[in-house]
Amino acid sequence: MKKNYIYGIRTAIEAIKSGKTIEKILFKKDLKGELFNELFNIAKSNQIPFQFVPIEKINRITTANHQGVVAFVSLIEYTTIEDVTQFVFEQGKIPLFLILDGITDVRNFGSIARTSECAGVQAIIIRDKGSAEINEDAIKTSAGALFKIPIVRTSNINNTIKYLKYSGLQIIAASEKASLYHFETDFSLPTAIIMGAEDKGISTDLLKISNFVVKIPILGEIESLNVSNAASVIIYEAVRQRCSREE
Repeated sequence: MKKNYIYGIRTAIEAIKSGKTIEKILFKKDLKGELFNELFNIAKSNQIPFQFVPIEKINRITTANHQGVVAFVSLIEYTTIEDVTQFVFEQGKIPLFLILDGITDVRNFGSIARTSECAGVQAIIIRDKGSAEINEDAIKTSAGALFKIPIVRTSNINNTIKYLKYSGLQIIAASEKASLYHFETDFSLPTAIIMGAEDKGISTDLLKISNFVVKIPILGEIESLNVSNAASVIIYEAVRQRCSREE
């Protein structure tokens, strides 16, 4: 698989103008100049995540004449929450979406995408900042599922969840602090499942706007499952319930 980054100020400007989807841009700290200002303004107006970093970080990515700029080009095409929700309802299907809150490990992300595609999850929703990069490792771990399942990248995940609730979906968050077990919830209804980062879990604001918070029974001495394994357990509970209803 080819590299997923480009470098140089003018190259990045033209890539954005041509409609390429940019995952994020790294700027060298203290970068200045008229051309940089043009790129910076275009990135902001297109809501492209960016970060100012030491020059050493950029040099580790490429030693070419990068002019202090490296942009990561998306290997996939994103969709919008409105388009995917409308499409699922128009197909006469019951929505089953997955929301990933702060999962940054690309292999976990890829593994979750693989499970989601196998289980018929119709979309994965991620934050545009603080989420795993969809790179070669993520795609390889997903066994190509990231080319098949719609991915929604949102700058305001709270508003996205509110839209889903308005569209008739229940929001089910997974947390070890819950009192309700995951199999005690009705997943046959239109549903979006939230999985959080292993270190921090789901953010408090998302827990507050969820309809239910559920946990997986842990009977051994280790306190929690890997997030990709936990996602598999909950997703396939939804599949089990839905298959049972069809029999």
